[in-house]
Amino acid sequence: MTAFRETGWAKINLALHVRSRRADGYHAIETLFAFVDGGDAIAAELAETDSLAIDGAFGEGLSAGGDNLVMQVLTLLRARHGAGRVPPLAVTLTKMLPVAAGIGGGSADAAAMARLVRAHFLPEIGDTALARIVSPLGADVAACVASETCLGVGTGEELSAVPNLQLSGTPVLLVNPRQPVATGPVFAAWDGIDRGPLFTGADPRARLLGARNDLQRPAIAGCPAIADILLELGALRPWLARMSGSGATCFALFDAAAERDAAAALLAERHPGWWTMAGALR
Repeated sequence: MTAFRETGWAKINLALHVRSRRADGYHAIETLFAFVDGGDAIAAELAETDSLAIDGAFGEGLSAGGDNLVMQVLTLLRARHGAGRVPPLAVTLTKMLPVAAGIGGGSADAAAMARLVRAHFLPEIGDTALARIVSPLGADVAACVASETCLGVGTGEELSAVPNLQLSGTPVLLVNPRQPVATGPVFAAWDGIDRGPLFTGADPRARLLGARNDLQRPAIAGCPAIADILLELGALRPWLARMSGSGATCFALFDAAAERDAAAALLAERHPGWWTMAGALR
């Protein structure tokens, strides 16, 4: 039987400015999303009933029940378009990205599942409509639907294009200490100081170098290994190194793939326990 396939592309926050705490308990942010050309894999086949199997390097311990975001996507799309349009599927999720790592994770997988269903059963739905349907599953899910560089404001779900930010193909290295970091406590530990907006401009490097991740300090307080990673990455002379999301994954952007690969090899030698992924921005 033919298997349908999609990829949950790893998400990184090139910058993440926290502006305020909202009355609803969420935070008002400004963030630049970007996506790497690697991630989790989803395969699905027509079946008698829905099912989810999870394997891969980071699959152990994850729920394969109806509470998994991948399965919740099916529920949402059927509620909107009817069970007759979206048949039962046997789904396999191969988790290659660390969990609770600030790089999309479940949000990327949910978006991948939505794209898979759209491609084969609901082709009339555009990215904007699809993102609107699945956005209740998490603040990052909407951005993960298109998996293209974009600006996110509000809680991150209000998206707009950044056409003058041309970073596709930029060599990138992701590094994680294999320590999960929960998002909620990191946001709760933000010091409440608004350090200003995410500046825009024609020069992408100037824009990014002048930006920041306001969650980096509280994340390091709970996971000091993040500071170690950033110190190591900075010594490898990328043109940008920063933590993604609420941690603990950090990224480095390089001018050339050879520089990225040399950095990855050196880190693997020095810190064999760290997880790394070399790729390029989509």
